[in-house]
Amino acid sequence: MKKLLFFIFWMSLTHSIFAQPKTAEPLDRKDFDEIKIAEDTLGVLGYMMVNDSLPEHRFGACKKFIPKLVQALKHKNSFNYPFERLHRISILYPADSTFRIFTWQLYVDKDTYHHYGAIQMNNSELKLFSLLDRPHDSNSIENIQLQTNEWLGALYYNIHQFDTPEGRKYLLFGFDGKSFYSKRKVLDVLSFVDKKPVLGAPIFVKNIENESPSVKSRIVLDYSAETTIRLNYDEHLKIIIFDHLLQQASPFPGEEFTWIPDGSYEGYELKNGKWEYVDKIFHHQYERGKYPIGKETADKDKKDIFGNK
Repeated sequence: MKKLLFFIFWMSLTHSIFAQPKTAEPLDRKDFDEIKIAEDTLGVLGYMMVNDSLPEHRFGACKKFIPKLVQALKHKNSFNYPFERLHRISILYPADSTFRIFTWQLYVDKDTYHHYGAIQMNNSELKLFSLLDRPHDSNSIENIQLQTNEWLGALYYNIHQFDTPEGRKYLLFGFDGKSFYSKRKVLDVLSFVDKKPVLGAPIFVKNIENESPSVKSRIVLDYSAETTIRLNYDEHLKIIIFDHLLQQASPFPGEEFTWIPDGSYEGYELKNGKWEYVDKIFHHQYERGKYPIGKETADKDKKDIFGNK
């Protein structure tokens, strides 16, 4: 079933129209009305994908949702249509509005989630890149770059752009339901090489005394389903913050150990286009009035996976 859905998604995108990049103009009334009608159907299908109790109904809704969404996006200047009724689908825009990214996850069973996504460029005519979820070796996933057809699937809840000597890149913060006992959060990096999206970049640097720096292309945090963790960009401190995790014996059958937060925070700070590791965020001294803060202050601006407080 998963292969069939990926095939449908890929074929739908293959028949999309590609054009030279230019800023999308406002939708005309006819296109707006036609997309709005399609959105009504997409909203119902999106609700079924997430909430229906029967797996065959969830898969069936997803199978219909994919080509219906692509068909709606084929309208001229569809980039300017917000799809506000798609509450179960994450739609994120970077600050420069050069593209938007759609992601969603499909619950299969207690130990399996499938992820779907696409990147729509800000063009008058449709230019769309599919994101195809693929399994990866957990021992190497933080150290490799990926194409869109080998995506480490996630439901993205935040995006943050930043500039490097090699050009602009985008941080993608995502959640993966993963399994009944274990959840995952992912910090990926999106860049465009020859106008095509690439995921992952060797920009997360951890300096180790008397050793060569440790460099990662993305951050992957697996943790116990019994807890929650933070992984996000802090707009006030201008740093990436995430929970420090400790390994402990797992209480769940079939798992030797799991990871839980210990109440402290670590992260990364942008310096010369690289994100350099900071081991204790709230003990770190900042210039210009940036000062260590307590957990109660950090928590007040927490948001859910869709960015709502």
